[in-house]
Amino acid sequence: MQLNKVLKGLFIALPVMTMMACSSSSGVKEQAESNDSAMESSTENQNSGVQMGSMEPVMSAEEQMREDIAALENEQVVYFDFDRATVRSDYYPILDKHADFLVKHHGVNIVIEGHCDERGTPEYNISLGESRAKSVATYLQNAGVSPSQISVVSYGEEKPVNTGHSESAFAENRRGVLVYQN
Repeated sequence: MQLNKVLKGLFIALPVMTMMACSSSSGVKEQAESNDSAMESSTENQNSGVQMGSMEPVMSAEEQMREDIAALENEQVVYFDFDRATVRSDYYPILDKHADFLVKHHGVNIVIEGHCDERGTPEYNISLGESRAKSVATYLQNAGVSPSQISVVSYGEEKPVNTGHSESAFAENRRGVLVYQN
């Protein structure tokens, strides 16, 4: 199709150039300008169907997987209510994204970290953190993720995100965190 456009351009330009060669020298400049405009018009017609732009390099499967993991790590925290280990429904969409990724990539493993605020005994908080992590793991398994891809660990109250002693600080520390393993 593009060859056809080039041939049409030459078909228009050839007679113009022939006329220029046969004409007297006084009209050569005018015909040269006419020829230039005819060539520009031909070139514009050729380029009208062509999209110009930069080509983006194609990512390898591993690069794409790393990019997907990086996007998922922006939404890797599930928060829990006080003294509860039940995944709240507002976190289902986030966990569904993680589950979809893990189902598609059987070789990727994840560690789910359970955390608590500082209230309660250390033993109780370790147990509650484990229950929270297992709750997230169960959700992922019910969504089709292989149990062999999931590990669970509880840090109890040992790794707080917010060291404050207010209710908002406690709420930030009651969480499950999904950490991808390389």
